[in-house]
Amino acid sequence: MRVAALIVLVLSAACSVVAPLVGLSLAGKPLAPYLEFPPRTQPGLAPPFAWDAFALLSVPVVGAIVLFGCAIALARPARASVPVQPFPWFGWFGIGIGAAGWILAWSDGVVPPEWRRHTFIALWVGYILVMNGLAIRRTGRSPLTHRTGWFLALFPASALAWWLFEFLNQFVRNWHYTGIDAIDDWDYFVQATLPFSSVLPAVASTWTWLRSFPRLDAMRLPAVRAHPALGYIALVAGVLGLAGIGIRPDIFYAMLWLAPLLVLCGSQQLVLGETYFAPLARGDWRPLLQPALAALVCGFFWEMWNYGSLAKWHYSIPYAQRFHVFEMPLLGYAGYLPFGVECALIMDLVARIVERRPLWPLDPEQSGA
Repeated sequence: MRVAALIVLVLSAACSVVAPLVGLSLAGKPLAPYLEFPPRTQPGLAPPFAWDAFALLSVPVVGAIVLFGCAIALARPARASVPVQPFPWFGWFGIGIGAAGWILAWSDGVVPPEWRRHTFIALWVGYILVMNGLAIRRTGRSPLTHRTGWFLALFPASALAWWLFEFLNQFVRNWHYTGIDAIDDWDYFVQATLPFSSVLPAVASTWTWLRSFPRLDAMRLPAVRAHPALGYIALVAGVLGLAGIGIRPDIFYAMLWLAPLLVLCGSQQLVLGETYFAPLARGDWRPLLQPALAALVCGFFWEMWNYGSLAKWHYSIPYAQRFHVFEMPLLGYAGYLPFGVECALIMDLVARIVERRPLWPLDPEQSGA
């Protein structure tokens, strides 16, 4: 299982790197600017806002809202309530460093700018500890305390995964950074890797906390059985989508989030003979809906804390650059939904490597899992 899971990760990463470069070659564009490391995306000039494109892009968002609404409405919570546990010491520590990081991140003149530029990791380590503390309080369990090896492995996996997204972002230029002061490429790599490493642990911690709410942990929808050939279809579609961002990034920019998901899912089916989505065949949609919602919750805090920070990112979303909530255009938040599922797929592969078992159920000792 370990070797197969590692093969899936390597194959998916290889496809995600090679396919956009092939697209560039087909479009007759130079490759050299996209091969520099670490990747640094330059500001992009997105096509102007267009109501027809905005309406078209809103359709899958409305579909996702309906899907979540139906799943929650059809939920039949059955799990017995767990007595409230004391809030752990590390949760209080997380509140402390998170609050300090927030004050320093948004306050001009309190500390030197060199300090303000490094507050993101403090904010997110604090957030991760608080979420684990809230999970302990509501269920008595958390990833940090009960799946420690897997949880700690998510930090380096997160850094590697987000550097891959930074590489892909060079093609679509959906975001770029300002306020960063790095003396050379190595300094930039270190400064960026630390906050990048917090992404997967933050989503995993939020996911566990969301599962403590009985209705969210009882979401059900009709069963969906996937034909084995869908693995090949997903892999091919993902590779073509990645090639598309090299050919026409203004049209295929959404593939930045969708194509890696398809490649991961297809590779998992072809190499492992099963996918993380197997529970959908039993009508259990929690593995799909819960991480998507967890990433959206994280996205709100990412965007909020980014808004007042010195070192920050800005967005350029083709045809939808309007109705901002913090720095993010409103429709941009939809990207967090497939991103959350991508995170879950990576977490699943890490669990197969570290624990030699699939990710789902998150905690087999919890009823309803």
